[in-house]
Amino acid sequence: MKNREIVLDLEDTKAQIIYHCFKETKVKTFLISFAAKRKVLSTLEGFKKVRYVANHYNPPELWDFVHKNKKGYEKRIYADLKLKPGDVAMLFTGVDMDNLSIKREKYGDFRVYACVTAGAKSNAQRIGVDKAGSVEKEEGEFERLGTVNIIVLTNASLTVGAMARSIITITEAKVIAFQDRDIGSSYNPRIQATGTGTDNIVVVPGIGPGISYVGGHTKAGELMAKAVTSAVKEAILKQNGEH
Repeated sequence: MKNREIVLDLEDTKAQIIYHCFKETKVKTFLISFAAKRKVLSTLEGFKKVRYVANHYNPPELWDFVHKNKKGYEKRIYADLKLKPGDVAMLFTGVDMDNLSIKREKYGDFRVYACVTAGAKSNAQRIGVDKAGSVEKEEGEFERLGTVNIIVLTNASLTVGAMARSIITITEAKVIAFQDRDIGSSYNPRIQATGTGTDNIVVVPGIGPGISYVGGHTKAGELMAKAVTSAVKEAILKQNGEH
């Protein structure tokens, strides 16, 4: 198992890309570790107190297996990384972790990072316009391989309201990236895509001064959006090339 350190200028926070294997297939995990548990907000799991946040990549040769054996696969990955599922908020993706984009914005003492993997070749859609085909039969029985996975970290302590509002700010910023890249729907290329059908977000507050709102009229919201838009645009370029 090999590691590549990722430098984030955030207190009590370490990050790395871990190169490991599932059976004999190479997989990669972007793992962020904290000195103590902190409450994060994940669009997969909701609010959760964790020691780790992660984004895990499995390559195309594993997709069929993962789709049919999702819970067993996830259990093996947690064990391989020596993580307890309750201690980590993990996202899953078919986008190569070596194409991770990390962007930082700063104003005064406030810092925010957007860590993004993104692909838009086969799953881009205009939500609410392109017809959906999935119906949840059992709780959680959906495909969980995110095509645009966004992890946003800040050194500021966010209220739960600010964390929830972050989802709007981050999503709007992602849509801007799709517009700037002129990415059309995979199902109807004549219309503008707003994202993909499997996008996910994790919001990670810090332990610094408190912030209660991150809307577009706030400096925190502005910088969060700038970091996300820039990271999504670069991540798409890294994964797909010029669209």
